[in-house]
Amino acid sequence: MNPLLQELSNIGIVPVIALEDASKAVPLARALVAGGLPAAEVTFRTAAAEDAIKAIIAEVPEIIVGAGTVTNKDQLDRAVAAGCKFVVTPGFNPDTVKYGISKGALMLPGTATGGEMEQAMSLGLEVVKFFPAEQNGGVAKLKALAGPYRTIKWMPTGGVNTRNMMDYLSFDQIACCGGTWMVKKDLIEAEKWDEITAICKDCVKTMLGFELRHIGINCENAEEAEKVARQFCAIFGLDCKVGNSSVFAGTAVECMKKPGRGKLGHIAIGTNSVARAIYHLGRQGVKFEAGSESVDAKGKIKAIYLEGEVGGFAIHLVQK
Repeated sequence: MNPLLQELSNIGIVPVIALEDASKAVPLARALVAGGLPAAEVTFRTAAAEDAIKAIIAEVPEIIVGAGTVTNKDQLDRAVAAGCKFVVTPGFNPDTVKYGISKGALMLPGTATGGEMEQAMSLGLEVVKFFPAEQNGGVAKLKALAGPYRTIKWMPTGGVNTRNMMDYLSFDQIACCGGTWMVKKDLIEAEKWDEITAICKDCVKTMLGFELRHIGINCENAEEAEKVARQFCAIFGLDCKVGNSSVFAGTAVECMKKPGRGKLGHIAIGTNSVARAIYHLGRQGVKFEAGSESVDAKGKIKAIYLEGEVGGFAIHLVQK
């Protein structure tokens, strides 16, 4: 996948913003970054779009800025000249899309039907917008279309919010979701930047969905591992499952047959997406142990260890 598209996929959520006043662009962008969403689609629904894009790029370089609601060649020229990194159209106009490609723009055209998606694929596009998502059948429709269209990915926008976004993001062919719910007009007009940041943080928290999966206890040998596991099973009425390298007591306690990572053992934290968790934790300065990742048959990262220990335990992320 194109590196910028991959970064948008790792971010997971692209706020769609409409600004009547370009002077609000920079504080809004900073609020998004502080909330963990360093991406924005600035729509050409308002006259301030071009100046807003320029201001954000100049003052908040860490955010990925795209232009949205681009419906003609003039808007596309202005968006590209302003420095946007991607261009989103509400519908699929082949002439506009081809023109954007000729200008070197990364195009994410709006689609709603299989025919439009096929046209986009024929132009070499990897990701298209699905709009309006909920009104067009939602994730159920996309899963049905995924049968014949296995190579394309979607950015659903329209009716997506914190409550339903995981219906989309849990589907592998969803690149990311777009939406306005964290950047409502009244919040922007009232300059409630802290509230926007809080909503963004809640979005990221919901998207990553961290939860404790199990605790691994380092034992000296297989005999000790089974003994410790059966103690837990006897106390709490858990099932004992003997594996090749460890013995599980239920699903919460893993007794290692020989000492593994961590002085005392390891703690497994489950997440909805290991790849997105790596990206978002990395933005906070968290580092990961090189070579510790494992992948599934599709090449998707399913587990990885963080560098160092916490309280004597190694920490690793695991795919839910």
